[in-house]
Amino acid sequence: MTALRPERESGTAYGQSSGDSYGGAGDQGTSYGQQPYGGPGAHGDWYGGAASAAADQGGGYGADGYGSERYGAQTYGAETYQEPYAQPQHTQPQHTRPQHPQHVRQEQPAYIPPPDDETVALRIADTAAAAGSRSAARSAEVADDSPMGGRAARRKAAKRRHGRRGAGRPDAAATEADQDAPGAPRSRLEARRQARARRPSPATLASRAIGEVFITTGVLMLLFVSYQLWWTNIRAHAQADKEASSLQNDWASGKRNPGSFEPGQGFALLHIPKLDVVVPIAEGISNKQVLDRGMVGHYGEGKLKTAMPDAKTGNFGLAGHRNTHGEPFRYINRLTPGDDIVVETQDKFFVYKMASILPVTSPSNVSVLEPVPPGSGFTKPGRYITLTTCTPEFTSKYRMIVWGKMVEERPRSKGKPDALVS
Repeated sequence: MTALRPERESGTAYGQSSGDSYGGAGDQGTSYGQQPYGGPGAHGDWYGGAASAAADQGGGYGADGYGSERYGAQTYGAETYQEPYAQPQHTQPQHTRPQHPQHVRQEQPAYIPPPDDETVALRIADTAAAAGSRSAARSAEVADDSPMGGRAARRKAAKRRHGRRGAGRPDAAATEADQDAPGAPRSRLEARRQARARRPSPATLASRAIGEVFITTGVLMLLFVSYQLWWTNIRAHAQADKEASSLQNDWASGKRNPGSFEPGQGFALLHIPKLDVVVPIAEGISNKQVLDRGMVGHYGEGKLKTAMPDAKTGNFGLAGHRNTHGEPFRYINRLTPGDDIVVETQDKFFVYKMASILPVTSPSNVSVLEPVPPGSGFTKPGRYITLTTCTPEFTSKYRMIVWGKMVEERPRSKGKPDALVS
């Protein structure tokens, strides 16, 4: 190999022989001559005809090794390597062998996996989703019921619906629930059947009508009871107060005089201090004219006519409601012997003391109004008072009777009696 290094003998880096090899004369003062790489045909001479000269000097690159037949003009000639090796950077002549084609690094194509019949549809969907958006890919994956999906897609969808086991078999309970769930009718006949099933039967309609009647009746009864127990009292109290005020104003002005009175006309006031009752006394026992207006009525007509308070002897009989319409006699059952009952007229006060009570008697027992009433404890004629009302409460089946005896007659000029003062 020493015969191939002429630069040691001549003192030049790459002399004439080197210039012949690369297509130009070498410079004695330079390492690579004037045209180290740039001369035309430099590589062509090296890989072409100049290769035989190199073989003659060293015999290393002869016809058996890398001669013109294998690396000649047809394979690595100027036509093939002129352009790639036009500007070599680090070429060492006589020492660097040309690269074999197997040592040249080639651009490897991207690996494409073989198509899979089971997953090719998912790969296509993923590719389209990557080109577009991830939401579209997920939507395409969720649409697993489509017959266009592969077996893997259908298998995943079945696992999501039914779990890991029994993916292909729907749950029997879920199926029955789906069948029992109400839905849109699948045919007109089924729609008609459902409409007939929803239509109420005659029995249902009758029961609804009866129920509505009962409810209406109950509401009406409730309203009636409210009217009787609440509204009638309010109205009767207002009417009685108005009548009492009018009566007292007439007494003060002297318009009324003692004597006979017309039915419904007020002529006195009844005081029961223990029960805190002050109510007008009107002539007659008519419900419409007297009793329902919150006043107390005097038995002064027909067979039931009784004496007036200023009579020398007799029984002054009064009637009043125990419940509703002002209910002035509601608590007369609480009176005890000795309790005061005062009748106030235009000129005088008549004071009675409660004597006895008859808790229950027949409504037809009119003997309680006689001048000497039986069962009262009175044995001879006198000046008595009788209070009658209904019993038990909220009914008119029986009557309750309270009797009293006059103990004082006091003129208004002397002031009020002690029963009203205290």
